[in-house]
Amino acid sequence: MSKTPIKILLVEDNEGDILLTTEALEECKVPNELHILRDGNEALFHLMTQAKAGSKELPDLILLDVNLPKKNGHEVLESVKNHPDLKHIPIIMLTTSSSETDILRAYQEHANCYIIKPLEVSDFLHVTSKIEEFWLSIVRLPKN
Repeated sequence: MSKTPIKILLVEDNEGDILLTTEALEECKVPNELHILRDGNEALFHLMTQAKAGSKELPDLILLDVNLPKKNGHEVLESVKNHPDLKHIPIIMLTTSSSETDILRAYQEHANCYIIKPLEVSDFLHVTSKIEEFWLSIVRLPKN
């Protein structure tokens, strides 16, 4: 297990989901630094600025909602996956949308996985712990 914290970018506008995700990641076995942005424009500006600067502060993993203000998650996903300095970052679509159109589009835009947020708090915490278990404990992420 790495001692260097995993940098996670959460792009989410729902305060309740932000709180639940934050709580679940605080209980995580893997040290992590969570950065939260609340709309698609803000996320793209942040990522593009970091990439342009050649920053070592790029996230190791992005948790991205589909339904975001200003630019939706699909627009963010497409921009990130088409950027040569960002496309290596794994993106998990974590959303309430169960639309087959959203799911297909996310994979066509090269999302690494698509997870539908459970409605029950205990189920949401369980799903977040499984994300942590797989993406932070099992998968080897590239170093920036």
